[in-house]
Amino acid sequence: MLARAFVILQYLMPRYALTALVHRLARVRNVRVKNALIGAFTRLFDVNLDEAAGRTPVDFPTLNAFFTRKLVDGMRPIDPAPEALVSPVDGRVSAAGTIDRDAIFQAKGLSYTLRDLLAVDLDAADAFNGGRFATLYLAPHDYHRVHMPVDGELVAAHYVPGDLFSVNEATVGRLRGLFRRNERLVLHFTTGHGPIAVIFVGALNVGSISTPWTGEIRPRRRGVVDDIDLDAAPTPVAKGALLGWFNMGSTVIVLAPAGTGAWSSELVPGAPVRVGQRIGTHGAGGD
Repeated sequence: MLARAFVILQYLMPRYALTALVHRLARVRNVRVKNALIGAFTRLFDVNLDEAAGRTPVDFPTLNAFFTRKLVDGMRPIDPAPEALVSPVDGRVSAAGTIDRDAIFQAKGLSYTLRDLLAVDLDAADAFNGGRFATLYLAPHDYHRVHMPVDGELVAAHYVPGDLFSVNEATVGRLRGLFRRNERLVLHFTTGHGPIAVIFVGALNVGSISTPWTGEIRPRRRGVVDDIDLDAAPTPVAKGALLGWFNMGSTVIVLAPAGTGAWSSELVPGAPVRVGQRIGTHGAGGD
């Protein structure tokens, strides 16, 4: 009952105004204010800073710097096997499986279409029909940086304006088409075994999405899909390399084409994942 009430409440919330306020607060540099915000956030969400490059509020110039914190070198070893497809994030599995023609499973009784998710380039959507998807949820306490799951080349990037509903479990299980309704950044890669897509899904209080190629992208509810200029040349990206980061928690969706590997049997809803951990194979059989 409470979960259903939370979903209904979101329709009444000024979602963009709240997200803009979080964006502003996260960039306050006043020492007392930002230290208080970081301390309160750490206690509220029980954030583990043992692995972070900074250990106390004074180590971060803003709350946003705390959200997007780096980890100590070596904390997330990347599975080196050539066939290993690794988790791009720290978080939990929301769903994973096969793309049934054009349908992607969201939660029990709910699905959305691959074409709606990608929004543009129907040829790209067709390349993933019958392939695989993994939806990975980042909670507020998680490490918020996103990394490359396999070696590849970035060949296209699109920003899709959209809404800002929460992507927590209560909303995912009740709001039809959530991931094709929310704003998102879609990165397309080529690899030695076919295409891969990594999709950053925005959400309530996610003040921005940033990548080395796009800079900071602020939420925009309406408008046309932006085709990000990549200077016309494919960009090599190594497995484990940084792709970007979220402010606050959100969701990343990984798409892989049919016949190029399999997900690990341990990639089930609720399972924890960490950056660099093998979650499947790409190109050389299954797990």
